[in-house]
Amino acid sequence: MSDQGPNNSKIVKRLLLTVAGMFAFGFALVPLYDVFCEVTGFNGRTNNEPAAVSQHEVDKSRTVRVQFITRNAQGIPWKFEPEINEVRVHPGEVRVVNFLASNPTRDDMVAQAIPSIAPAEASLYLNKVECFCFNQQPLAAGNDAEMPMQFYIDPEIPDHITTFTLSYTLYDMTAKATPESLALLESTE
Repeated sequence: MSDQGPNNSKIVKRLLLTVAGMFAFGFALVPLYDVFCEVTGFNGRTNNEPAAVSQHEVDKSRTVRVQFITRNAQGIPWKFEPEINEVRVHPGEVRVVNFLASNPTRDDMVAQAIPSIAPAEASLYLNKVECFCFNQQPLAAGNDAEMPMQFYIDPEIPDHITTFTLSYTLYDMTAKATPESLALLESTE
């Protein structure tokens, strides 16, 4: 009987260390997954940094259809939509698409749009030169805004990708607004 006491305590210690390790790994997994998605374009994540304007030659021999979808996260009452639902673009061609936002509330608000692309592979070839999604977007009560997104598709996009969908989800960031966003709101009053 006395031999089982030390063995049980060793097993309990190992199990506790295993549980603690699994818990720590669970916390580390989310930031690691985000980095993985950003680097590989996995899960349709796009780079949220401006790209340089394309110096590539435009490939006029083919077009890629780009569809735009918008939606609001729960709790944001804005009207948010693309000016047009789709464009056909030659790879290498720089295009601008405007998105329209309207704040119908009586409160000044700040929002941020998070992009996603399907199929995910296409995210590696979409280059946004300018995008409202790079920053928080302040909008005073009752006001409207036109928010441009300037982009081009890398001419190296594989031939089998002929259509992709760029989706934006709009989130209320008022409670977490940056000082720059709040300053822009105050300057419009």
